[in-house]
Amino acid sequence: MTPDSFLSLYLNALTALFVIIDPIGAALIFHSLLPAEERQHRLVMAIKSVLISGTLLIVFGLYGEALFHQLGININALRISGGFLLFFTAFRMITGEIRFTVHTSKEDISVYPMSIPLLAGPGSLTLAILLFSRAANTEGQLAITAAIASTLLLTFVLMLVARYLKRVIGKTGDEILRRFLGVILAALAVQFVYDGVHNLWLMA
Repeated sequence: MTPDSFLSLYLNALTALFVIIDPIGAALIFHSLLPAEERQHRLVMAIKSVLISGTLLIVFGLYGEALFHQLGININALRISGGFLLFFTAFRMITGEIRFTVHTSKEDISVYPMSIPLLAGPGSLTLAILLFSRAANTEGQLAITAAIASTLLLTFVLMLVARYLKRVIGKTGDEILRRFLGVILAALAVQFVYDGVHNLWLMA
């Protein structure tokens, strides 16, 4: 794999992951779930959320296709179903209403709701499988892994500065961004469905 193809695959995966994970929206939700004065607890929750999500995305991305193969599920069928799932996620991003509820208690939110379903939900897990299925070699897998790490690192940083991010963006700004990213995700979902249908047609 040439440096250009590595970079191309990395940027493609980074864009798709950024759209579906939505680091900015996740950071704002993270801010609303924990007391602002509990800085140490917020740091621990941010670290745990990112580590758990990263592990799930990489492991599921690497071995999910093999699991589906054992179940007799063709990767192109997964592309089609995953595309519909991503489109549903995009539809919710575009039409859904965001609600922020401020919590004042110290809770462990690293697994639920931060890791599942926000950072490593059905949509992002499906996307991870689809992205890794495109990787033809180890370098391709490293490019996608780097994209996952980059997206989650950005999410982690935004979690730490979420209080300032909320002041700058606010609810209205996040709603606009979420709907814009939803449109991009919808186009990506349609592309996955098209690729799956096209490949199944060629195999018939």
